[in-house]
Amino acid sequence: MTENAISVVGANKRYGSFTALDNVDFVVPTGSLTALLGPSGSGKSTLLRAIAGLDEPDTGSITINGRDVTRIPPQKRGIGFVFQHYAAFKHLSVRDNVAFGLKIRKKPKAEIKERVDNLLEVVGLAGFQNRYPNQLSGGQRQRMALARALAVDPEVLLLDEPFGALDAKVRDDLRTWLRRLHDTVHVTTVLVTHDQAEALDVADRIAVLNKGRVEQVGSPTEVYDQPANAFVMSFLGTVSSLNGILVRPHDIRVGLNPDMAVAVDDSAEAAGVTKATIDRIVVLGFEVRVELTSAVNGAPFTAQITRGDAEALNLAAGDTVYVRATRVPPIAGDAQTAPAQAVSLPS
Repeated sequence: MTENAISVVGANKRYGSFTALDNVDFVVPTGSLTALLGPSGSGKSTLLRAIAGLDEPDTGSITINGRDVTRIPPQKRGIGFVFQHYAAFKHLSVRDNVAFGLKIRKKPKAEIKERVDNLLEVVGLAGFQNRYPNQLSGGQRQRMALARALAVDPEVLLLDEPFGALDAKVRDDLRTWLRRLHDTVHVTTVLVTHDQAEALDVADRIAVLNKGRVEQVGSPTEVYDQPANAFVMSFLGTVSSLNGILVRPHDIRVGLNPDMAVAVDDSAEAAGVTKATIDRIVVLGFEVRVELTSAVNGAPFTAQITRGDAEALNLAAGDTVYVRATRVPPIAGDAQTAPAQAVSLPS
């Protein structure tokens, strides 16, 4: 098997005047779980559909395990596909839904039974074989859909926002389950999502798309801590502009005087201290969001601190505090409007 299970080279796709894919080069390593992440209209679903064969790129090529599939129909690409909506056969039992692809391929009955029973065990639906889709919860129906996609032993598994129609708690549970499932079956998987937490939680690699282009590909840690540009940084989590410097709110320390303690791992570049006024304090469970206004330029920004720190500081709206960025992600080009340096304290 090739090192990269999927390779997309020079893919372009336009719908009238709208550019859905703009000269996209993209690879998916064998056995990885890669998330395509981006806002609506970024091209992530178009790229997934092109890999699946549901959309054909205007130009460019797509290979799966070294085989050029650019002009090959979906059913001959060796893929499993799971949509946001379950597309279950309502008149068929769970067992028959999962077995459908195997029956179409005329596999022996004994082989089908063994494969289906094993998969239902893997996805946590053992004992549900004889139920019908309307007797399952949303999360159970999506597990059934994943079992059906895996039944035909696909070369790659493509997931198009599979948990988007579920409520937050079920979605959180299922993405944890999906990661465990992937570690069990090891099938090369591409997941489309607009949920940053989902991508960071389950993926080995994240490709961030914007306006039909791939802005950055890397591990969750790489794209979060070393964003290629301001768009990637902003899309991978909340950001604050502290006097023209982009920082994460949780990387802003809040203190009652300019001589606040400096952590051992603080960099010299992030040692600047700024005076600010607290506008609002919002308790978010174990964290506290502090909304502030900079005394340097009058611009609003946000810091995220622990509840324990907030209580120790006894913060209140209207207080004057001092803040400093403990970490400033390196961003190439002119994304940072000012270098990370000490900021003079206003009087």
